[in-house]
Amino acid sequence: MSAKILPLPDGKALRLDARPLVMGILNVTPDSFSDGGRHDAGERALAHARRLVGEGADILDIGGESTRPGHTPVNALDEIARVEPVIRALAPSLTTPISIDTMKAEVAARALAAGATIVNDVWGFQRDPNMARVVADSGAVAVIMHNRASEDPALDIVADVRDYLARSIEIALKAGVPLARLIVDPGIGFGKTAEQNLRLVRELRSLEALGCPILLGVSRKRIIGTVTGRADPMERLHGSLALAVIGAMNGAAILRVHDVAPHVDAMKMVAALSFPHKAQP
Repeated sequence: MSAKILPLPDGKALRLDARPLVMGILNVTPDSFSDGGRHDAGERALAHARRLVGEGADILDIGGESTRPGHTPVNALDEIARVEPVIRALAPSLTTPISIDTMKAEVAARALAAGATIVNDVWGFQRDPNMARVVADSGAVAVIMHNRASEDPALDIVADVRDYLARSIEIALKAGVPLARLIVDPGIGFGKTAEQNLRLVRELRSLEALGCPILLGVSRKRIIGTVTGRADPMERLHGSLALAVIGAMNGAAILRVHDVAPHVDAMKMVAALSFPHKAQP
């Protein structure tokens, strides 16, 4: 049984006992796959962050490096220069927890010092050997994601994801990050075929055996374009909502999304079905 309340280092907590939470995406990057360059300047980034919070985001996920296929790597100093001023400007006035989306321990440490309380690592503590220690020392909550450098259509993807995330959890525990501060993410779209992505959403509950809440990130992703024929990521809202609802019904506790308001409404409907005594008006 995964934790229903995840404590944050600032005394707040993530409550997962009423409805699936919505994590709003703020990419302060020039090259993210669907919104690169839209919110990468100071005032634009702050305005979009406040819009996401106003639309009901339960968490704000700020990233300074694109992780799309074929992305150009960013060094730690440049990434810090993108995210740190935004976090410092937002943290004092927001009650919404801030997550830093990074695979670098140095960036995570600076973001946590600036006011972030969650680390979202797309390599699940298996790329930067210092990441788990940074999270342990800070008391932050961490999202550990499954990732692969390339696709393998012959792979049993569900088993691979479970095994990878089990290793990530072991790394976390050895560093001093308790299970009660971990969230797992199957990494939809990262080194997986279209069928493997769909299978992971169908069989999402298989990850509950890991003992952590599940985060699902499907918003605007290529799998939606593959199925619907929508080549432009900005035209994939309806497909994103469909996958998010199915994922939530299959056990996702948090949905990472670009379009917050419609997903908040969708998760309220999921809550009305799944938590009838706690459905929000």
